[in-house]
Amino acid sequence: MGTGGGRRVGRPRVAQRPDSGLSPRDELLLAAAELFTTRGYAATTTRAVAERAGMRQASMYHHVAGKEELLAELLESTVTPSLAYARELLADEAAPAGERLWELCRTDVELLCGGPHNLGALYLLPEVRTERFAGFHAVRAELKDAYRQLLAATRAGGALAKSELDLRTDLVFGLIEGVILVHRSDPERPVSVFAEATADAALRIAGV
Repeated sequence: MGTGGGRRVGRPRVAQRPDSGLSPRDELLLAAAELFTTRGYAATTTRAVAERAGMRQASMYHHVAGKEELLAELLESTVTPSLAYARELLADEAAPAGERLWELCRTDVELLCGGPHNLGALYLLPEVRTERFAGFHAVRAELKDAYRQLLAATRAGGALAKSELDLRTDLVFGLIEGVILVHRSDPERPVSVFAEATADAALRIAGV
């Protein structure tokens, strides 16, 4: 891409932030994460995301279709690592189910509350209820089912009727996702301590 002989204004269309080492798409995701969680999703324009990522708005569309695609990918990024870990825990039948459930709760909270941006807060957006985010909802439902399977594998969970097991799963899963609001109220709280305390509380709710 030529720049001409004059002074270059701004950054080239697909320039990365200095020393970031990120791809243009990852730069856009990072910019979107920052802006969506600080300015709000509705108030953030595609132009603002592109400029924060160091490119022109027209160049942004070479990498993503728009704001909804960025939001969908950010949402899924808060769930897919926990789901992958949940599958590992489900397969590890040598460890007690209660310990595996506790570990899933702990790591899930650390994921939701870790990182420089409170991405979990994006769950609360009204836009997320639309069909466009069906992929996120499908992955989230699969993660919730992993919680249910681990709870059912415990001695206490195995003794529950299906309706009671479903209710306990809803309560535990609701507690884990509820940390989004608690974390937002006190973002300086040490995440590791918070995660362990939440996992302890989740198991008490589960009756494990």
